Amino acid sequence: MSSLPDVPLSSPSSSSPPHGSPVLGFGLDLLIGIATLLFLSVLGGLAWGLWRGIEVGMQAARDGTTPAATEMASALGAPGALAQMLIALFSTGGAALLLYFLRRRANAAERAQSQQALRRASTWGWTALVAAGVFIGSSFIGWAAKQMGVEPVPTNLLLMQQAWAQYPVFLVAFAVLLAPAYEELLFRRVLFGRLWAAGRPLLGIVLSSMAFALVHEIPGTSPNSFPAMLQLWLIYGGMGAAFAWVYRKTGTLWAAVIAHAVNNAVALAAMVLFGTQ
Repeated sequence: MSSLPDVPLSSPSSSSPPHGSPVLGFGLDLLIGIATLLFLSVLGGLAWGLWRGIEVGMQAARDGTTPAATEMASALGAPGALAQMLIALFSTGGAALLLYFLRRRANAAERAQSQQALRRASTWGWTALVAAGVFIGSSFIGWAAKQMGVEPVPTNLLLMQQAWAQYPVFLVAFAVLLAPAYEELLFRRVLFGRLWAAGRPLLGIVLSSMAFALVHEIPGTSPNSFPAMLQLWLIYGGMGAAFAWVYRKTGTLWAAVIAHAVNNAVALAAMVLFGTQ
């Protein structure tokens, strides 16, 4: 995992284009990321459908039956928890890696500065502080919203519960190790990093955090009410802002990755032990 790239603490990245609007560059990054994520999601779904079709067809051949189209569709079913996590990993990870290598690849100087940051004790202090702050802030927002009768259910909660019941080891690896690394690479290194390198870190925090929130709770796909969606966006947006801040403060993307991983580990533990959202 030491090959994960980083942006230097104090100077703009030399991998940024010297000309053109950084906001337009951010928009282009975002469009490429969305298009790639959607394409890979569809591709992953098709791969799953093909695999299930082969399984159902082989079972029908063993049984000596020829199922009708409606029966075949019913037998195929929908992707389970493991398939959904693999598709999410394939699509999000693929989009992050494509954008990194295509648009925001780190150079040797950036990697060296990141390694120096990892050797500073203050880096780990800030990481721990941000991880604790994210947990306390999210808990407070949830408590305050509950007092107003707003209790949203995150879109991915059912998937997490099903995955824990069937594939607990893979869920831990996915939620605590893999997803934080790919999401930080995409949202902090690529999206936030572009505006940071252009001298617009505050704008970068705002825009990348909005994108982070909207990707986690997509309008039109959630059963939550609008006030509930606002609460989730506030929580996810706050998380994204905190991770971007610690990335810039420490100068290493690993600080954001680890803070993100700790947050996911705590949320997963709370779900398992207390059934909380």
